[in-house]
Amino acid sequence: MAEQQTIRTGSGVRSGAIDQGLRAHMNKVYGMMSVGMVITALAAWAISGLAVNDAGQLTQFGQAIYASPLKWLIMFAPLIMVFAFGAMINRISASGAQLFFYTFAALMGLSISSIFLIYTGFSIVQTFLVTAVAFAGLSLWGYTTKKDISGWGSFLIMGVIGLIVASIVNIFLASPAIMFAISALGVLIFAGLTAYDTQRIKTEYIQHARSMNDEWLQKSAIMGALHLYLDFINLFMFLLSFMGNRE
Repeated sequence: MAEQQTIRTGSGVRSGAIDQGLRAHMNKVYGMMSVGMVITALAAWAISGLAVNDAGQLTQFGQAIYASPLKWLIMFAPLIMVFAFGAMINRISASGAQLFFYTFAALMGLSISSIFLIYTGFSIVQTFLVTAVAFAGLSLWGYTTKKDISGWGSFLIMGVIGLIVASIVNIFLASPAIMFAISALGVLIFAGLTAYDTQRIKTEYIQHARSMNDEWLQKSAIMGALHLYLDFINLFMFLLSFMGNRE
């Protein structure tokens, strides 16, 4: 009887430790994601401020970025870095991975800085707040739901690939109808990915709770922050195409 009670007590202690560790892990994920968002916002604002003068005309710096072939490099560089990060994560240190993530966040700010040239400041702030509320609700649902949504992953990833291909094609077609369809699907896909990625981060931590080391834990938090960061940014950009008022 005493042995059974000891087993139950030990199991309860381990479960409590896992729960406490999970909360700390998720806080770290959201914390790094938030820092990445701040870096992106500051980079986007700073670059757009340097790119446009008081008369609303592009400066020489703005010309170099927005009115030259350099814009294509800036547009696709974050996508290249995401794939590079996935390939490098197991070979670099946790501190190196964190630096890579923050560098990526700054480059993403440069990539999306043109929104300040296209949309009013009020509509950007308004859309950001709507995105933040939606993201928080979706992520909370993904964390607390008892439903297994791991099966969503393959369909959502295929959807992302489809969005990338359609967006590249529409660069040349410039079709408003295709752009509207891409934006609508983008909102739905990244809303689903927000919940899916949150549950996946939680599940991976629980599965590896007894065997993980500090290095794995730090890299896992960085990768989790990257995925949720990308979900937020893409959700924001697709919502902005609906809600944003153009200059």
